[in-house]
Amino acid sequence: MLIVHHLNNSRSQRVLWMLEELEAEYDIRRYKRRVDMRAPEELKKVHPLGKSPVIEDVVDGHRTVFVETGAICEYLVDRSGGFLGPPDGADGIRRYQLFLHYAEGSVMPVLFALLVVSQVPILGRFAAQKVRPMLKVHLDYIEAELASRPWFAGDAISAADIMMSFPLEAVRAKVGLEHCGPSTNAWLDRIHARPAYLRALAKGGPYRFID
Repeated sequence: MLIVHHLNNSRSQRVLWMLEELEAEYDIRRYKRRVDMRAPEELKKVHPLGKSPVIEDVVDGHRTVFVETGAICEYLVDRSGGFLGPPDGADGIRRYQLFLHYAEGSVMPVLFALLVVSQVPILGRFAAQKVRPMLKVHLDYIEAELASRPWFAGDAISAADIMMSFPLEAVRAKVGLEHCGPSTNAWLDRIHARPAYLRALAKGGPYRFID
């Protein structure tokens, strides 16, 4: 049995979406952010890092715990026999591997920096002017990729799209719709219309990164 330790308004929404795409059976353990937006201390009882998402897979009484969304997605792909995995062909596999890790390794650090400095009065505005061009480089690259095919890895949705959802939702919700190109916005609209996405949203509760 899979258990998802789900924190509201967090990356763990992606895990719920992936599980719905896989039509997997799972339970949800819910956690609410503190007033300072940090995760509650209870999550440290599940994993020492005290972060979300965390999943547990209990098989024949053996409990395995996974953290890090990318690692969780890779585990779920393997667990499902390759569903939502890379497309056939070397190019598709390369794109799948790239975007599976690019979401957290490249886009999120820049976006997080922009969101943090934007909260700092006066000096934050100057810092944001330095960070915005860095984010634009990533958004232009993403737009060019999505202009050439419907999904990040190829012609079908994959775990790479699930990984890329959170940073691009955060850009559109927190930085502004106009900063995403037409192909990127069309991709966001496409994932938001998927029945599995809507089911995950209903199960996950309020999610401030969807407009």
